[in-house]
Amino acid sequence: MGERPEEELFMERALGLAREAARLGEVPVGAVAVKGGVVVGEGYNRREVDRDPFAHAELLALSAAAKSLGAWRLSGVTLYSTLEPCAMCAGAMVQGRLTRLVFGAADPKAGAAGSLYNLLEDPRHNHRVELTGGVLAEASGALLKEFFRALRSPEVTTE
Repeated sequence: MGERPEEELFMERALGLAREAARLGEVPVGAVAVKGGVVVGEGYNRREVDRDPFAHAELLALSAAAKSLGAWRLSGVTLYSTLEPCAMCAGAMVQGRLTRLVFGAADPKAGAAGSLYNLLEDPRHNHRVELTGGVLAEASGALLKEFFRALRSPEVTTE
């Protein structure tokens, strides 16, 4: 049996973080920042728990990576996220000089890495982020669908 590609291994770790977010009642998104094959930061959605509009998985992972590396420039860092980033997170990736983003599920309603916009590869920016989408997209999408399905369905109680 062959080895799994590095992209899938780090995306599995991001999926584990997304599951932790779901356990807390957060939208299940997880992100892992990697440099040279080593995890330098990670995060999962914590907006509700922290009451913070900026507590997106990607921003938390980028912030942790910057602290870990002692630099705001994240050159050489790849971020693995279970969901295509929103405009805020994509903007932070450009501003932080992230080298590469690998994401799972596309976000047709808010995605800023190809679905609605592509802020990461926009030639008008002074920095562009290499982009790979669709890694473990089915697993990422299933986690999100299940979360929202459960959120919309009334709980069944027995007395």
